[in-house]
Amino acid sequence: MIHSLFLINSAGDIFLEKHWKSVVGRSVCDYFFEAQEKAGEPENVPPVISTPHHYLINIFRDRIFFVSVIQTEVPPLFVIEFLHRVAETFQDYFGECSESTIKDNVVIVYELLEEMLDNGFPLATESNILKELIKPPTILRSMVNTITGSSNVGATLPTGQLSTIPWRRAGVKYTNNEAYFDAIEEIDAIIDKSGSTVCAEIQGVIDACVKLTGMPDLTLSFMNPRLLDDVSFHPCVRFKRWESERVLSFIPPDGSFRLMSYHVSAQNLVAIPIYVKQNISFFESGSSGRLDITLGPKQTMGKQVEGLTVTMHMPKVLLSVNLTATQGTHKFDPVTKVLVWDIGKLNPQKLPNLKGSLSVQSGAPKPEENPTLNIDFKIQQLAISGLKVSRLDMYGEKYKPFKGVKYITKAGRFQVRT
Repeated sequence: MIHSLFLINSAGDIFLEKHWKSVVGRSVCDYFFEAQEKAGEPENVPPVISTPHHYLINIFRDRIFFVSVIQTEVPPLFVIEFLHRVAETFQDYFGECSESTIKDNVVIVYELLEEMLDNGFPLATESNILKELIKPPTILRSMVNTITGSSNVGATLPTGQLSTIPWRRAGVKYTNNEAYFDAIEEIDAIIDKSGSTVCAEIQGVIDACVKLTGMPDLTLSFMNPRLLDDVSFHPCVRFKRWESERVLSFIPPDGSFRLMSYHVSAQNLVAIPIYVKQNISFFESGSSGRLDITLGPKQTMGKQVEGLTVTMHMPKVLLSVNLTATQGTHKFDPVTKVLVWDIGKLNPQKLPNLKGSLSVQSGAPKPEENPTLNIDFKIQQLAISGLKVSRLDMYGEKYKPFKGVKYITKAGRFQVRT
């Protein structure tokens, strides 16, 4: 399926390549560079690029293009999903997926790619199987390998490699059985100047960290599963049971994994937790202007807003700003014309305010007075969609219930201990 893989940085340099069948010349990437130049922004590069003899399927992750070369027609989403799995594996092994990290661990990267694809077809893509095959890098292990000349590749085949449950290794034992489920949701909303919601939707994921003995079988049910739409599951989830009962039934991997992702179309349900009052004006002369922005919390949430950041794409004729912030720090880039105001935690007693003067090119036409504001924030322990877990059943070997289960439930987190 996948003939070759090229890793290209944002500057357009190929810093790593891997071939599984025969070597494909780097000149095939010229078609990708042409598409990249036409797109302008990295996110706008077409995911599938057709060439006279190949198809180039690519993703952009962490300022790196993963470009795969395909000789025959294949489902593009299948290849895209695999490329994302490669990037996530690098993130899991090295802590980050960056050009410098990949270059520092180039031997392990080639070993991982060799195991993840067999003659161009996906083979071992589960994290626990790969970690039994190829040990994650540590300083001590690197020193031992350098002195002895040994390799990170294991000498025996992982126990789960040929199993019907390849995502979980056999013989797992824990003194304390624990399972954590975190619901993480992102609001993507457009709000007009009056504060009314134009459109809003929620993208959510449920991340799990399961440390249970043996081969546990879990059943997770929600109080309001009909909220969820466009769901995507980890391979461990039994999809037929979800279709019929709206219940998650699965044998979990050992350790951390993403159980599912979902979408909630909730234009009438989303309560935006903050409000913005903005006043941006430019004088008729066109040489200067004023800016005044205030943010505040809405009383309906009752939660602490953290990581609050305001990003504004200012007019191109703007030369400089002279602003004062009552909270946080601000920075204006005169090249990209982007103003970033990093507020941090939102204090309801003292509302953050940013105001001051704007300097515009002399003789330039009067700029647009309503630039778009992008506001990012975080709220801990809050599932904005209202998703709630109603029950979690855990069964061990031969479907014996776990004894002494203690449930600790918080908004946005469901924790189980035995």
